[in-house]
Amino acid sequence: MNWWKKMTTFFSEVRSEIKKSSFPGREEVIGTTSVVLITCVVFAIFLWITDMAIIKGYESIIRALGS
Repeated sequence: MNWWKKMTTFFSEVRSEIKKSSFPGREEVIGTTSVVLITCVVFAIFLWITDMAIIKGYESIIRALGS
């Protein structure tokens, strides 16, 4: 029965810690989600442009060396 006492103690401590934590409100969740989505779009566009520039650079190097 020692494991039972440990388990009840564990869940008691979990409940105590959860009561100490605070959860964000709806406005905060919407705000931070918007920031994450906008950041993802900006980085995706940046990486796409960078990828296109690298590809064009390699193509011009290959054309110059291949001729």
